[in-house]
Amino acid sequence: MGHVIAVSGKGGVGKTTLCGLLIQYLCESGKRPVLAVDADANANLNEVLGVEPEITLGELREEIERAGVDPRYQIPSGMTKQAYLEMRLSDAIAEEDDYDLMVMGRTQGQGCYCFVNGLVQTQVQKLQSHYPYIVVDNEAGMEHISRGILPMMEVAILVSDCSRRGVQAAGRIAKLMKELNFKPQKTGLIVNRVPDGKLDAGTLEEIRNQGLELLGVVPHDDQVYQYDCDGKPIIRLPKDSPVRSALGEIVKKLGLDTIEEIFEKVFFDVEDNEYTEKEVKDCFQLLLRIVSTGLGYISYD
Repeated sequence: MGHVIAVSGKGGVGKTTLCGLLIQYLCESGKRPVLAVDADANANLNEVLGVEPEITLGELREEIERAGVDPRYQIPSGMTKQAYLEMRLSDAIAEEDDYDLMVMGRTQGQGCYCFVNGLVQTQVQKLQSHYPYIVVDNEAGMEHISRGILPMMEVAILVSDCSRRGVQAAGRIAKLMKELNFKPQKTGLIVNRVPDGKLDAGTLEEIRNQGLELLGVVPHDDQVYQYDCDGKPIIRLPKDSPVRSALGEIVKKLGLDTIEEIFEKVFFDVEDNEYTEKEVKDCFQLLLRIVSTGLGYISYD
């Protein structure tokens, strides 16, 4: 099963930008393929990544809802709506070299997003075993958390800007996850757009008040703003970008290696085997599972 990393926070704090750069970092670190999920009705993760999805889950829902009423949407004769939905869901995943992107999108006109939210949850659960990492860009606020759409998340990254309101919003999301008995292995805060990369005393005080673990800070960078104004995908920032560098250092601290990756490093890379006793035990358990299934060996390129 792959790691599910959920990124949440108050609107306007740059969580989608960081989410896109997180996906890029994982891919460049060899942790691919990644499933990127834009779980925001007002989708724009694709713009950060520079990808144009063929169809969103919201558009797919409309297509099925209007079939038989609108001549533009037709379900093949003899096929049920459910069967057609299952067939078309693969079209809602844009395939790139190192990652795939699934976009929630919005429905047209009036109506709630219950069905589309349900599709996101179902698809993430269905596809989790196909990807070592799944990164979910949640919509701003607490909607997806309160609906319990991602109870299986292993890492919860809360994003805020330097404002107290942003930190307080992140704190409320963290408290809600506890109330819903979500138990991610890691929950922490990233403060984005920090002037000179240094937090002031007031922001640090609010982080302590909210009981949040500070994973790190990402400095303000005018180049991110300029890329956005020019319509350039943020993931095309140069490698020496201070934003990319800062986020990379933060992600390294999260310990996102899968058991399989740890297994390979512990037993095959003697120069990089600084793992905890628990991690080494997990590796032996993996070895026992392999032997018990009759495989008895692993091939490495």
